[in-house]
Amino acid sequence: MLSIRDSVAVITGGSGGIGKVLAEYWLTNGGKVINADVEEDGLRSTEQELRKISDSIASIVCDVTSEEDNSRLASFAMERFGAINLVAPFAGITADGLMINTDRESGKVVGKMALDRFKKVVDINLTGVFLTVRECVEQMINNGCKGLVCVVSSTGSLGTAGQLNYSSSKAAMSVFPKVLMAEFFRRNIADNIRCMAVAPGYVATPMVKNMDERIISRIVEQIPIGRLIEPVEIVSIVAELYRNEAMAGETVFVHGGLRLGSKG
Repeated sequence: MLSIRDSVAVITGGSGGIGKVLAEYWLTNGGKVINADVEEDGLRSTEQELRKISDSIASIVCDVTSEEDNSRLASFAMERFGAINLVAPFAGITADGLMINTDRESGKVVGKMALDRFKKVVDINLTGVFLTVRECVEQMINNGCKGLVCVVSSTGSLGTAGQLNYSSSKAAMSVFPKVLMAEFFRRNIADNIRCMAVAPGYVATPMVKNMDERIISRIVEQIPIGRLIEPVEIVSIVAELYRNEAMAGETVFVHGGLRLGSKG
């Protein structure tokens, strides 16, 4: 079993949502955090807030779609704390819309998902994760660091109407653990570096809680436990996946029993 105390977590998307809660959890349990986000003001504000828990935090602005930024992020972690033990590439966005939208009366196509809308989500949620993981794992291997790569999938990976871009990126995350564990196994490093994915359902992040109450009510109606998932419930699973070295190569769903209907 691995211990969080003195371990170093590299978190992207760390100025809000699940990333921020993970940073708080890690620091509270004696760990160290490299917090990265593309939004500098939010990043600095988050660091000031988290320093009330521990000084073992350092922040860096990072555009996860940039190779240079990700390389700088991984190097910064090694320079600042001398290790990388948890890679948590949690930066992600949504940009929902139907691939093809039709007029209710004529049945003719009146709109299509723009290429930019599709690519932006895939660039951040898929390519960005690939780059963060690649650069951090390189540093982990070269410096003999032991730990976990934990990517974020989603119940959206099962297929949600209006989210072809998002669902595609999250479905990709669900295969990352199997592919990376096979590669680590071939290179005899799977005993040091593992990969898992956590797949949340509807989580009570500030973005979700600010939605129209009627929409939230309809969402909750689909969840057997009768409420949204709390961010700390996702984070507690990430922490356990880190501690438990037998957990490798799989995706863990945390959705309160949610099952998507035929209309997603």
